[in-house]
Amino acid sequence: MSPVSRRRKPKSRSVRSGAPLVVMDPPDQCDCPHCAGDQPTPEQLDSLMPLVDLDAMQDPTEIEVAAAMFLAVGALVGEDFDRALPELFVPTLETTATASARAMLAGIAAICDGDTSCLAAQAAGRLAEAGVDAPAWLAELEIPVVAQECRQFLNPMGETFLLAGMFQRAGRSLAVFVVVDPLDCGAAQEILLIDPDQWDAARRSLRSDLRAGGVSIRDERIQPADFRRAVQEALEVRADHDHDRDVDDLLDDEEGPGYPAFALLLRSWLRALPEPASRPRHRHDGELDIASISALLDRLPGRGRRGAVPRPRSATLPPKRKKSAGPAPIYRIKVGLRGARPPIWRRLDVPGDVTLARLHTLIQVAFDWDDSHLHVFETPYGSFGRPDAELAHRAESRVTLEQVATAVNDKLHYTYDFGDSWEHDILVEQILDRDPAVTYPRCVGGRRAAPPEDCGGVWGYAELVDILADPTHPEHQDRRDWLGLAESTPFDPAHFDAKAITAALQRLR
Repeated sequence: MSPVSRRRKPKSRSVRSGAPLVVMDPPDQCDCPHCAGDQPTPEQLDSLMPLVDLDAMQDPTEIEVAAAMFLAVGALVGEDFDRALPELFVPTLETTATASARAMLAGIAAICDGDTSCLAAQAAGRLAEAGVDAPAWLAELEIPVVAQECRQFLNPMGETFLLAGMFQRAGRSLAVFVVVDPLDCGAAQEILLIDPDQWDAARRSLRSDLRAGGVSIRDERIQPADFRRAVQEALEVRADHDHDRDVDDLLDDEEGPGYPAFALLLRSWLRALPEPASRPRHRHDGELDIASISALLDRLPGRGRRGAVPRPRSATLPPKRKKSAGPAPIYRIKVGLRGARPPIWRRLDVPGDVTLARLHTLIQVAFDWDDSHLHVFETPYGSFGRPDAELAHRAESRVTLEQVATAVNDKLHYTYDFGDSWEHDILVEQILDRDPAVTYPRCVGGRRAAPPEDCGGVWGYAELVDILADPTHPEHQDRRDWLGLAESTPFDPAHFDAKAITAALQRLR
């Protein structure tokens, strides 16, 4: 058996030691007591939270997982759950006055923060004072975890695809792997609890498996604060992507604790780590810092993109579609702005035979940009843009999307403005039959407003958003004037309108 375990056991088994952790299916409609306006009964509590068998449990992490499962399901099936938890569920658990109730309250206190954590901890404390028994190890939940070792795994492009952390609490070791997808805006894909005794073996197994597949990776030790920042960003991106998904999808079809529960557990551990330092900001005083110099040098002929490995170029570009082959299918592509936090992306339906030159124009419109800078598409067949021998850019007007991306999950890289360096990942999500009732191209999804031109890249845009959100900032009015915002016009970085983008795309025809 692999040393890496997904910790998704059958419903009658525990995450670690064989203790029963029963996951109840969520109701079709929210019947939580808060929504019904009644005080919850023990029977209603049992229908929404895992059953806790303290006799079979052996360490506090299992209580944390049980509490996280309860909190994750409750948050998904009821919009009022955040208010119902401290007002109704915590008091009812205390009234139940059982060892399981005391343990669940301690678990809720460990997973939550703020007032809810305090209320749950106080309720658990009162049960302890009243003589409600519990295993001695339950008190360990009051001890913060400490990071022993944090690591990141980077692919040949210098992108993080795995974050690994070894923690300790009261002499017990805890280990977690966070799988990250660099091509999905850096979103967390899975959270895996692993046996701490297999920490080294799991990493060796991963490196060995990837080397056997011809993939060279870097395994680097990082500081706990950097680990906290990287994991929080991956969790935030995943949460943003999950925002519009159905509850049934989010609850995970697999048995046992799913991603939402493990995300809550991991967030509680991260709170005990050092606060990450603030990000570097884009300079506006005319001084050029080392990072900016490096970025400019990487744009010189003969030098690749910083941190990148030169992409292989195929000997032969696939031929263009022949007229006899009929109309091209529709490519559903996701265009994500790399490094944007929160994520900024567009989902577009375009004909597969669109030229890369035309695709560039469509992306410019989708992101409300002015096409006032250079750009390039990096593909498995070379780099395409405005023809430039020194930059080795071939003519984008002569090649189509379906030539350089032939199948679902194929990926391209698009960079606009070599100074601000707006880098985009383009993923082919689906290849669809044409719908005669639909006019293409169109925008079918996305998130947030795109940054304005010439604002200094992703870090400069983050600074711009902060300044515009603070009317007391000395540069606030100057930035509004630069953007041409009228006195009564708010700046809303969360604004996104797929219909307006579709209308703009179709005006190009």
